[in-house]
Amino acid sequence: MKRWPNSPRSVGKARHLLLQHLTAWDLTHLADSAELVLSELLTNSVRHARVPGGRLIETRYEHLTDAVRIEVHDANETKPERREPSADDDSGRGLTLVDALTAGRWGVSARAGVGKLVWAVCADGSRPGHDRPTRSPRS
Repeated sequence: MKRWPNSPRSVGKARHLLLQHLTAWDLTHLADSAELVLSELLTNSVRHARVPGGRLIETRYEHLTDAVRIEVHDANETKPERREPSADDDSGRGLTLVDALTAGRWGVSARAGVGKLVWAVCADGSRPGHDRPTRSPRS
């Protein structure tokens, strides 16, 4: 578990740490989607989970079989909800993107103490179209 200041600069630093973990776990093929998922979840915490006292945000990365579980913990009790923004909205697409990149494998859970944790699992078959069978080479 890594603690971060509630600051936009923490997002890039957390992505860098995630990439180090993915490299060590030989999961760099998940880097693009995992970094984007982390960015969306952590940015939501930075923007919406401000509480008096400026508590830290925490991230946790867990190596699963051919996958990574990303967790973002914050001290705010309000649970994020996926919504369908209109074409004119400048924001509000983050959880829709997370849902697409993880094939729906994300959620919000309680945690010890105050606040919540938002989690997502990035795996080989998570990206749309990624589960298509590969063609066998012709003889």
